[in-house]
Amino acid sequence: MTAQSENDRGWLPRIFQASVLAGFQRAYPRVHVNPDKYLRHVRRVYGFPIRSWEEVHELREEIVNPAAERIILSSARMAALEGMGLGVGGLATVLPDMGILSAITLRMLQKLSLIYGFEYSTAEEVVALWVAVASAAGLDLTREFLEKQAADQIVPRIIDRMAVKVGAEAAEKWAGHLFPLLSAGAAATLNYYFVRSWGRRGQKHFLGRHRSLRGKRIIPAALLPEKTPIGQI
Repeated sequence: MTAQSENDRGWLPRIFQASVLAGFQRAYPRVHVNPDKYLRHVRRVYGFPIRSWEEVHELREEIVNPAAERIILSSARMAALEGMGLGVGGLATVLPDMGILSAITLRMLQKLSLIYGFEYSTAEEVVALWVAVASAAGLDLTREFLEKQAADQIVPRIIDRMAVKVGAEAAEKWAGHLFPLLSAGAAATLNYYFVRSWGRRGQKHFLGRHRSLRGKRIIPAALLPEKTPIGQI
């Protein structure tokens, strides 16, 4: 394989890496799910019998998991609708498309973090959230990596590493996004499965943490609603 052909094959991942990096850099300081407001929503819409996020650790998985599933489904549908709108532009819309997808994905992961009982109101909790996001992306951040970074540089460094990993994955899945004949329908489908796969990864991570930290006191079934109403946000 010649150097020219290698360059030809590698230009698409580089574009997506830049797009993912720009998207997460914009979303990081701007996209934020308010934990207090979302707690009220969860109590009203999902019927969680809790007064604080910490009490989620006392709930059984069959109460928490359906809410997480609905969050993932709602986010994936939103991404699909966004893809239908921007997909007609092919490569020209990749940058704005990834920016919006980053915001949708980050909000979804924040909601999943909360729904499994992990708040992010302190600087340490924000870092923990982004470590979880990196884990969802398939990155293995060692203790040595985290200890070597200054506190205010951990999240930007995580975003840098995520851009390489996620950009390569997105480039592979979005190859058809370049062709006008595939256009909006393909973009909607790819966006849907891209966000859903992130949601599945995030759910697996937070569910694992929920299982390990689940409280010794379990809320009796008699105190739970007969049917847990599931809604979308």
